[in-house]
Amino acid sequence: MDKSESIAALAAALNKAQAEMSGAKKGATNPFFKSKYANLEEVINCVKEPFANNGLSFMQFPVSADGFAGVNTIILHESGAYIRTGFMLKCSKNDPQGMGSAITYAKRYGLQGAVGLPSEDDDGNAASAPAPKKPEMTQKQAVESLASAKDIAALTKAWKAIPINLQQNEDVAGRKDQRKSELTK
Repeated sequence: MDKSESIAALAAALNKAQAEMSGAKKGATNPFFKSKYANLEEVINCVKEPFANNGLSFMQFPVSADGFAGVNTIILHESGAYIRTGFMLKCSKNDPQGMGSAITYAKRYGLQGAVGLPSEDDDGNAASAPAPKKPEMTQKQAVESLASAKDIAALTKAWKAIPINLQQNEDVAGRKDQRKSELTK
């Protein structure tokens, strides 16, 4: 992070702007993960008016290097004070689409992080909570699950549901192999 010599006026204005901001609504859908997220337009809409009301503005400049792309986000105050930080992501592909995707993600997450803007109904707390314990599967249940599979896809799904310690059990692994051979005949 880089900043001007004094950010006192900027800090006071950002404090006021944050009090006016609501969480970014998760209105866009990710078809690959079948989940909702707050897109870049929503993030900008949440920031724009509170920033304008408090003498703040922001700029984001695309940057790239060695298969990474992202942005430098600069938050400016009318007094001339600024803070600047960069956010880079590894490109999924080394082509314009991969770089564009990384830059768009970096713009959204970089701005949200720089201004402290959460996504509405953010499940971050749920993600950091300990995972609920799954009921332990017995060896008998594992074998029954494999035996009831009607096709290879169901067998694969049943196998993935079996805890690793049972997958390593000779009887369970043997039943899987036997059932697979029956289904592929």
